[in-house]
Amino acid sequence: MAVAMERVDERPDLAAWLAGNGFSPHALQPLPGDVSARQYSRLAFDDGRTAILATYPPEVRGTCPRFLRTTLLLEQAGVRVPRVLASTCDDGWMLLEDLGPITLGDWRDRPWSEVAPFFEDAFRLAGRIAQLPVESVDGLNPPLGLELMRKELAQTWNLFLEPRGLTGSPALTEALRQALDQVCIRLADDTPVPCHRDYMARNLMPLPDGTVVVLDHQDLRLGPPAYDLASLLNDTLFPPAEAEEALVAAAMPAPEDRVRYHRAAAQRTIKAVGTYTAFLLRGADRHVPLIAPTLARALGHLARVPEGEPLVEDLTRVWEDVLEPARR
Repeated sequence: MAVAMERVDERPDLAAWLAGNGFSPHALQPLPGDVSARQYSRLAFDDGRTAILATYPPEVRGTCPRFLRTTLLLEQAGVRVPRVLASTCDDGWMLLEDLGPITLGDWRDRPWSEVAPFFEDAFRLAGRIAQLPVESVDGLNPPLGLELMRKELAQTWNLFLEPRGLTGSPALTEALRQALDQVCIRLADDTPVPCHRDYMARNLMPLPDGTVVVLDHQDLRLGPPAYDLASLLNDTLFPPAEAEEALVAAAMPAPEDRVRYHRAAAQRTIKAVGTYTAFLLRGADRHVPLIAPTLARALGHLARVPEGEPLVEDLTRVWEDVLEPARR
């Protein structure tokens, strides 16, 4: 349902700031979001141009200067991100170029032949992100290390797996708990590299020339080397198996590196199921259809790591009803 337009002159403080930066939009339209406190609106100008206003309430205002910092870092690395047209982090406003309403995540029903060039560009950009100077990223955000990865999987366990009886018998429950912990431990043992942290189709906007723009990069941090690739290939829009294999092989040709990829993908997919469940509990249900296919991918990745493979047969049986929608 479309949200009604509002007159900008009814918000004099905002209108004055925009005018001071050379912008005089006549109306704004709040845009729907998930559960983030950050809010977005589309501003409309008399000449037909538009721009995006990001509003940072006090509780998340510290994100604003970090977004400016990561914008600069990524631009310098040749990663296309939304251009910042004006900002005042003290007041919690940022004006961004409007790249349209469609993300790559909205292309789930398109043929892979249409989507593939954009994934290939995203793959190239992920490599540039990983090559950022470590010292420029260290300290921006807490690293995606053992503690945070454990916390993410604990959310899925507590909100989704355990309440639905999906941990199985006491013996399987303990074995699954240990396997997931080993996944996190082994990922944390890898030397961390800069990563976007949420590098997925919903944070990539396709451009007409076949390239993508990277969104929501304020969480840039150090993390496992395979993490951004695992996010790209296993969140929201899933490439065909042969396309996934080709991209993984290009990034990680050594067999031992493939195991690292599957560990990162197992952690990411199980984490994502918990995130979707948390969104649902807070009233946002549009990601519910992703739960079954994401859990199915988690099972597939667990089958390809030594700590998870012995459990897959039992988990397949225990998760059967939840996985059923992914088989249709």
